[in-house]
Amino acid sequence: MGIDPGTADTGYGVVESAGSRLRELAHGVIQTRSGVPLERRLADIHATVAELLERHGPEAMAIEELYFGANARTAFAVGQARGVVLLAAGQRGIPSSSYTPQQVKGAVCGQGAASKEQVSRMVARLLGLSSPPTPDHAADALAVAICHLNRAPLAQAMARSPRTQAVARG
Repeated sequence: MGIDPGTADTGYGVVESAGSRLRELAHGVIQTRSGVPLERRLADIHATVAELLERHGPEAMAIEELYFGANARTAFAVGQARGVVLLAAGQRGIPSSSYTPQQVKGAVCGQGAASKEQVSRMVARLLGLSSPPTPDHAADALAVAICHLNRAPLAQAMARSPRTQAVARG
């Protein structure tokens, strides 16, 4: 399951991997209303993510890392949304991995500087969808899930490798 966190819009995408084939199971956006107290918005995000985790039972969750743009206030709000999403996964014992926007774009499009439109089109192509998923936050969440699924076999192999463990220990 991939997550693109935000306090107004948190995108989610559930992708299944069967060998080299990827299949979209669900995607959408958790929306909260501006003007509602932040603690209520975060509680709503947490409750909806918890419900999605129960419904889909993913083996892992991938979440986009915080991108520090020019607006620190927005960055803090996104960080709080990330926190409640990670809490929902942690409460269920679901392992989570984080990926930078550049890692996601690189995994989906082959370059870390890809545009949102390129990412959406490649997500549709990789998942065999007739058109790019909407809204953008859902497409981004599917891209995060694809990034994780493409990177997971390598990460697992490296974790099992005695040489990697010896090098990591120094």
